[in-house]
Amino acid sequence: MIPEWKIYPRSQGHSTVYLQNVVTDPAIQVGAYTIYDDFVNDPRDFQRNNVLYHYPECNHDRLIIGKYSSIACGAKFIFNAANHTLNSLSTYPFPIMFEEWGLGTACEDIATAWDNHGDIVVGNDVWIGYEAVILAGVTIGDGAIIGSRAVVTKDVPPYIIMNGNPAEYHGINAAVLQHKHQVSERVLRHIVNAYRLVYQGNFSVQDALQKIEDQVPMSDEIHNIINFIKNSKGIVK
Repeated sequence: MIPEWKIYPRSQGHSTVYLQNVVTDPAIQVGAYTIYDDFVNDPRDFQRNNVLYHYPECNHDRLIIGKYSSIACGAKFIFNAANHTLNSLSTYPFPIMFEEWGLGTACEDIATAWDNHGDIVVGNDVWIGYEAVILAGVTIGDGAIIGSRAVVTKDVPPYIIMNGNPAEYHGINAAVLQHKHQVSERVLRHIVNAYRLVYQGNFSVQDALQKIEDQVPMSDEIHNIINFIKNSKGIVK
C-alpha cells in the first residue's frame, strides 16, 4: 500500500498525485494507486475543482473510485445538486434561497431543490480522459476507457471504450484484458461478440442479454458483463 505521506508518484514532477492521499472528504472514496494529473491547477485540489455540486450532508451521495484508475486533467464529476428539480412548478431553486423565501432550513428541505440520481461509482483500472464529464448516478465498470471530453450520462459496462457527447460505444479495451487480466484470444473474441449483441445487434438490452447467455461461452469476464448490465439502471447505448 502507498504510505499516507506519499502524494506524488514521481519525484521529478508534481502534476500527478495519488488521489487516496490528497482527498479528505469522507464522501469521496479512492482505491490504492489511482492517480489524477493536472497541468492547469494544483492536483491536490481535486475535490474542490473536479467534484462539483457535491453536498453529501444533504444527499448522502458519494464518489467511489476503484484501484489503479487514471484520471486526466480537467475531468469533472457533476453531482446531484446540479439537477434543478423537474418535479416542481418551477426549475428555480427556491429551497436553496430559504432566507429570501422563508423556507425550511433542514437539509431534507434544501435538497428538494434538485433531483437525486445517486452516487458516482468508478471501477478498477478505469481511464478517464481529458475534460471528460461524468454525471450523477453513473457507474463505470472495471477496465473501461472514457475518451477526452466525453459526456457520460448513463452506466458504462466493463472493458469498453466510450467517446463523444453523449458518450457512445467505440469498441473494447483489448489491451487491459490481454495484458493485465491475461484474457486469451478466444475469450477476447467472446467479449467482442457479447458487446456486438448489445451495441450493434439492434436488440433491446434484455434481448441482447438473453442472446449472450444463450450464444456466448461463459467466462469470468462474460459473467461480469452480464451482471453489470442486469444491475444497471441504464447503460450508454
